Amino acid sequence: MNALRKKISFHDFQPQVESFRQAVFDGLSRKRKQISPKFFYDESGSKLFEAILEQPEYYIPSIERELLQKHANEFAELIQPGAILIEPGSGSCEKVQLLLDSVIPAAYVPMDISGDFLQQSAYDLGEKFPWLPIYATCLDFTHKMVLPKGVPQGRRVVFIPGSSLGNFDPLDVQYFLAGIHRLIDKNGGLLVGIDRKKEHATLNAAYNDSAGITAQFNLNLLSRINNELDGNFNHAKFEHYAYYNDKLGRIEMHLVSLEDQEITIFGQAFSFTKDERIHTENSYKYSPDEFINLANAAGFKHRQIWSDDNDFFSIYFLEAY
Repeated sequence: MNALRKKISFHDFQPQVESFRQAVFDGLSRKRKQISPKFFYDESGSKLFEAILEQPEYYIPSIERELLQKHANEFAELIQPGAILIEPGSGSCEKVQLLLDSVIPAAYVPMDISGDFLQQSAYDLGEKFPWLPIYATCLDFTHKMVLPKGVPQGRRVVFIPGSSLGNFDPLDVQYFLAGIHRLIDKNGGLLVGIDRKKEHATLNAAYNDSAGITAQFNLNLLSRINNELDGNFNHAKFEHYAYYNDKLGRIEMHLVSLEDQEITIFGQAFSFTKDERIHTENSYKYSPDEFINLANAAGFKHRQIWSDDNDFFSIYFLEAY
């Protein structure tokens, strides 16, 4: 037990957590109402998201897992022995486990904004990989990434699975990649999953699964407002709407008001007209050329791309220059 804990350290950079109340008030006061997708994840929302990952229409998890398992040795060769593996938004540290036995990094740095969850995930990982030094780092990686003291020297490689970059607008992706470049410096690497453009039917089905789990996930945001902010949203008066916006190259998720209505949150009223939307999420899809151009603008060159047979999803290895 003590030997294991010596391999695991926790570093709290005390990230500022955006006020849910203020974000909802600001978002619903806009001409085009919106709420950030970061607020989907209360306890119920997190469970629903895990259920989404198991839906047959949502192709990303199974394809990515297959690619990570199939090409682990190739990733290891590019990452190089003794690297420092860094994962922003590490969550449960599940996907990195598919790489560790092949990569054998000198240290692993999971980064997450939820300190308690991060500590538990790091300890669970340490039990499975007792040889691995883990530097669990609590921060908001969307604002600034830093490595804690004590992380050994070595090539720095960032791992971002799951196509999470798709939730950023393209300019924000470029800004975020530039931040990674500063963290890893020249000759560092980035292993990242990116969802690709494809036929609209496949994309629309992935966000409108037949079991209705994604709809429940989206509508749960209203339940969170009711539960935490004394709101009075009626689910029956809103519906989930997700579609592929071909012009902007992204899936958009909205909650649509089915009638003229007034909602109160902590006593403050917000009016909705029939068919008015709350924009809750974007998920951008990129062709290889589009993503490589973004990466180049942030100081990266691509070394290799791996895709499934249908070209639905790709994993890229990029190097900083």
